Amino acid sequence: MKRLSFENGDSMPILGLGTWKSAPGEVYEAVKQALRIGYRHIDCAPIYGNEAEVGRALSESFRDGVVDRERLWITSKLWNDAHAPEDVRPALEKTLKDLQLAYLDLLLIHWPVAFPNGVVFPRSGQDFLSLDDRPILQTWAAMESLVDGGLCRHIGVSNFSVAKIGELIGNARRKPEMNQVELHPYLQQPAMLAFCAQQGVHLTAYSPLGSLDRPSALKAEDEPVLLEDPVIARVAERRGATPAQVLIAWGIERNTAVIPKSVHPDRMKENLDAAEMSPSPEDMQEIAGLDRHRRYVEGSFWTMEGSPYTMANLWDE
Repeated sequence: MKRLSFENGDSMPILGLGTWKSAPGEVYEAVKQALRIGYRHIDCAPIYGNEAEVGRALSESFRDGVVDRERLWITSKLWNDAHAPEDVRPALEKTLKDLQLAYLDLLLIHWPVAFPNGVVFPRSGQDFLSLDDRPILQTWAAMESLVDGGLCRHIGVSNFSVAKIGELIGNARRKPEMNQVELHPYLQQPAMLAFCAQQGVHLTAYSPLGSLDRPSALKAEDEPVLLEDPVIARVAERRGATPAQVLIAWGIERNTAVIPKSVHPDRMKENLDAAEMSPSPEDMQEIAGLDRHRRYVEGSFWTMEGSPYTMANLWDE
């Protein structure tokens, strides 16, 4: 499997297992099965509400000799209520306790959005802090100290625009090494891809299959279903693959990590097999025509009345 390399010599498997939306009771078995069939990259976050279950699966897999910790890449994220410098380390320590790990491979700022500590999800505009009140650079400095202390090996961001990454690179002691963003053929983000390649920042694609199983509150009426796109279906038929495999292989061909979520062993195996596919230039050119700048996770839940966040200042578009 292709791997993404980091300056210190570490490398991350380009395909991982996503755990967002994996229900309680399901993610434990999903992670154990994924490790058995060859996954070596697991993507987590405390807001997913299942890190303790993931941790149990990891611990048992280490104990049973399925895989060594050193052969795994584990990513987690800093939630929006832990951006104050004094809250950053305790938040990571809680994640490490839940995951039953001594260190993370990668810690990401989950969103460029801040809440007071203890606010899990805002109920009104009063539950937000602006980035002037809670500057990203202060949060980042606290994360840099986590690398210095050996609690995580790499740090990065998620849902950051080109402008926000550029500001961080220009002012930080350690540049972000990853930006995890929504990426798929309906949201190809060529400017982001080019900027991050130029700056040496890797990209991870979330919702690479179009996030059909996300909560109904996040869905729009009559939204396009990526897995049912006729162009994807045509490429899949030509390649003797499934539409999901085409979407995964497309992301990997662009040198972006891909983290499809599944709790079904057969689909997890299909997704893993897709990492060995090589789309042709004709496949890539055909899929390039699908870009419609369509976000499935468009962030409007951060823009309620009274919030300092708008769609314009969230994405800088």
